Amino acid sequence: MRFQLLDIVPYRADPITGHQVSPAERFAETLQQAIRAEELGLDAVAIGERHAGHFISSSPTVLLGAIAARTRSIRLNSGVTVLSVLDPVRVAEDYATIDQLSGGRLDITIGKGNEVAQFPLFGLDIDDQWELLAEKYELLRTLWREEDVTWPGTEFTRTLTGVTTLPRPFAGAPRVWHGSATTLFSAGLAAKFGDPLFSANAIQPLENYGVLVDHYRSEYARHGHDPAGAFVAAGSGALFIADTTQEAIAQYGPVYNAIVAATNVPGNNTPFRDIEHAVAEGPALVGTPQQVIDKIARFHGRLGHDLQSISLPTTVPFAQQLEILERFAVEVAPVLRREFPTALWTQADPLGQRERELTTA
Repeated sequence: MRFQLLDIVPYRADPITGHQVSPAERFAETLQQAIRAEELGLDAVAIGERHAGHFISSSPTVLLGAIAARTRSIRLNSGVTVLSVLDPVRVAEDYATIDQLSGGRLDITIGKGNEVAQFPLFGLDIDDQWELLAEKYELLRTLWREEDVTWPGTEFTRTLTGVTTLPRPFAGAPRVWHGSATTLFSAGLAAKFGDPLFSANAIQPLENYGVLVDHYRSEYARHGHDPAGAFVAAGSGALFIADTTQEAIAQYGPVYNAIVAATNVPGNNTPFRDIEHAVAEGPALVGTPQQVIDKIARFHGRLGHDLQSISLPTTVPFAQQLEILERFAVEVAPVLRREFPTALWTQADPLGQRERELTTA
């Protein structure tokens, strides 16, 4: 199993103390987390993208570029690139630039996003979200794989004639994961193109995500792709590690309960309304190191995933966030790496060409 630190850069005050850092401090924390994740041996760091709600992740490419400049080996990902509202030409250019800056360390995860307010913000109709995603993705993958692209244009993309986006990616098109949280559409789109799937696994019961993964694997096989490339990633609820379950619940429970009470909007609701319910049955990784190991193993038993994404509780003091990250890297990750090996990001990976380029860069 591989491990990724995801920051969607939520911007909220501590619901207990009311303290809130400035945007500049919050961005600095995001960069420091990424640097520390590399030092601790995690495999990837991802930055989310949101254009509505309590987040300041509207420019993930800027943050990923900063991280690329401050790191040397950790992989970079997005979580997610909200392709439905973006220009595929600009996405191709921006992320290829990050790929070059990082020496080929880039993956991206695409999706339509789960903030309903973003569509009118960009002058788009939410009823078109799936068509926008599918057609823009087909154009993006064409732009990364071909030069002198002529594109006929559709209701959701414009006509292009003889276009070669620059820069080109570092060593062939980066891997694209498809984020899937609530419907079968993204899972089916990933399967159609033989791409990997990123299951959100963040706020709903595990079985909801299991259905999406099952659909993905069934469709992947139906399309005749090499099964070696059918990688699956899984997210999680917030990570909070303590010496005992009681200590974890006592420290993080009031924070969790307050955030859940304040988060009652489409796409972000969870049935796990209190910390005890979330720890017992939900995707929150809250408890002792062994509890976290056991829960991720339970995720794996249903999802069979290769990459586990974790997110820190960003409203607690930053020093405590780094302590939690270190405990995960030292006490949790090594056990799961041994228990659940994967070919992802090795030379046995079907995208091994990029792996070789990265190794020799």
